[in-house]
Amino acid sequence: MTQKILNISSASSDWRGLALSNFVLSPFVLDGALYASVEGFTQGIKFAENDINRRAAFESSGWPAKYLGETADRSGAYWQGHRIPYGSDEHHRLIERAIRARILQSEGLRAALKSTAGMTLIHEPGTGAESPTTSLPATVFCRILTQLRSELLDDVSSAMIDR
Repeated sequence: MTQKILNISSASSDWRGLALSNFVLSPFVLDGALYASVEGFTQGIKFAENDINRRAAFESSGWPAKYLGETADRSGAYWQGHRIPYGSDEHHRLIERAIRARILQSEGLRAALKSTAGMTLIHEPGTGAESPTTSLPATVFCRILTQLRSELLDDVSSAMIDR
């Protein structure tokens, strides 16, 4: 039996792949602030905290957020007064916090992610080869979602055992 694969992307042919994509408008709160999408968050932190483009990115989703982020110099990621090395583990952990916040704050997204149990999650947006300067490599993104899915499924199993 072959392993079923799910593409988590705005180019996915499966509704769960679309819903779990960072590109979609899907507001969430992180550290007391509201963000329109994970894509907007990911692009916004590329700008220094006093840069007007930062807020515009945070209020965007999809291609508008992506295009705005392409204007950033990518010299770092900026969060709560700190400059984080771009592409570092710390940078990826910050984006992971945003992904987790978005999914954990939505009952529907939690259910969608759990419904992918047994599937291999991939990220192939259909835009060609991954850029070496991407904020969030596909392998990191898929690891985050797979780990979060495992945690959610373990919570369900624990709740069933506790009954």
